[in-house]
Amino acid sequence: MNSLYICSTSSDFVAKVDLIDFKLKNKIYLKARDFSYKIGPHGICNRNDKIITANNYANSISIIDIKTDTEEESYYIGAHCNDIVTLDNKAYIICSDSNSLIVFDLKYKKILEQIPCGNLPHSICLNLKRRILLVSNMQSNSVTLIDCDDTSNIKNIKVGSYPTKAIFTVDGEHIIVCESNLGSESRGSISVLSLKNYKIINRIVVGNSPLDIYCNSRYCFTSNFGDGTVSIVDINNYKECKNIIVGGMPAGILKYDRHLYIGDNYNNILIKFNIENNKKEFIPIGNEPTGMIIR
Repeated sequence: MNSLYICSTSSDFVAKVDLIDFKLKNKIYLKARDFSYKIGPHGICNRNDKIITANNYANSISIIDIKTDTEEESYYIGAHCNDIVTLDNKAYIICSDSNSLIVFDLKYKKILEQIPCGNLPHSICLNLKRRILLVSNMQSNSVTLIDCDDTSNIKNIKVGSYPTKAIFTVDGEHIIVCESNLGSESRGSISVLSLKNYKIINRIVVGNSPLDIYCNSRYCFTSNFGDGTVSIVDINNYKECKNIIVGGMPAGILKYDRHLYIGDNYNNILIKFNIENNKKEFIPIGNEPTGMIIR
């Protein structure tokens, strides 16, 4: 693992960043298809020696070969693709304009199914052990659980206001929800739900308008879009243990080794923050950096 791939939504490319030198190595431009003028890569996931993006404006997915750093294929999926995960030979893509999850066959290159979820789905996560999908629905203040092996088995769970992201804990036994309270002056929160009874165990207040989460076995890191900070939350003791000022409008966030990597939507930069010594570096990254992965 020595490269970070980050979607630059308004610039229509995926940026490839060398994590050792912290330099922009390449811009992988995506191609317009049919009558689309903008692509808008937003969500991103790994698949073997490829990466796949979910594209907001072209309503499509793009398959990128990381050996050559080129887009190989793109396929129309549905209106406003926000995020994507893959399992076996299937891609699962959420489309916010149709409030649905699209199942796409990656082998035969065709749509298999459209599954309803809540209003304005924004993120999707896979629990590989249990083979279930987790979708955060911003406008219906809910998360949706879908069984990959029986997609008629759907459960909707009410959570806090405007959930922008929902993920599984490392052990796969709990759900962490980023409740953003977007549009409100009040701070957002992180709620922890049990997969045993689907009840909220605890809720931890973080910064203003948290958008994204990264979680390891001890801590949860949230990017607080509204106040230019990152919250570090102790998920075992249910408390915010640190709030870091990084500036701008932090969106996507990942942790690798001792560093946090944060996409700043206001300044269009990628921030590298050392959580041990608080040293901060940044590089220009393209307009509206959003989804990111490391491989």
